[in-house]
Amino acid sequence: MRIATLDTTDLVAVDQAAALLVEGFAEHWPETWPDLNSAMRSVDEALSPGRIARAAVDEDGDLLGWVAAEPLYHGNVWELTVLVVQPSLQRQGIGRALIEDMEEQVRERGGLTIWLGSDDEDDMTSLAGVDLFPDPLAHLAAIRNYKGHPYEFYRKVGFSIAGVLPDANGLGKPDIFLAKSVARR
Repeated sequence: MRIATLDTTDLVAVDQAAALLVEGFAEHWPETWPDLNSAMRSVDEALSPGRIARAAVDEDGDLLGWVAAEPLYHGNVWELTVLVVQPSLQRQGIGRALIEDMEEQVRERGGLTIWLGSDDEDDMTSLAGVDLFPDPLAHLAAIRNYKGHPYEFYRKVGFSIAGVLPDANGLGKPDIFLAKSVARR
């Protein structure tokens, strides 16, 4: 496996990236990228100037996964907008390698922090389906993972849970915020 910039001129890789968004999010977040057209718009956004899009490919050049980020706060913070790995290849280190590569890319651009939101629209955690008010942070402190929500993966690769936005995706469907410093080693 090698990781390289997702190239706008490599139409096969761009098509694979869009298809992977639809496939990779179909089980728990089907409305995120319900079809190839919506996924292709997101790939095009990820490939916009000033953003980072990196792809893990095998020896045949087939896409194994990809990651994208965009700068915020004058480049001090980068939002991880996409991380997706072929479902059949998950838990083999590809996601971890993509995150490590993204950290280096952000660090090289002077970034200090990477953050992301990870929705719970499918009752995957103890934060879903409940009223998090009046004290969302108390619920967050007692978070439990019921169905393999990705927040645990992000914690394993060094991210910290930084907050929660109750009802971000509808009643009882929060967005869990995670962040990681890339300035500190």
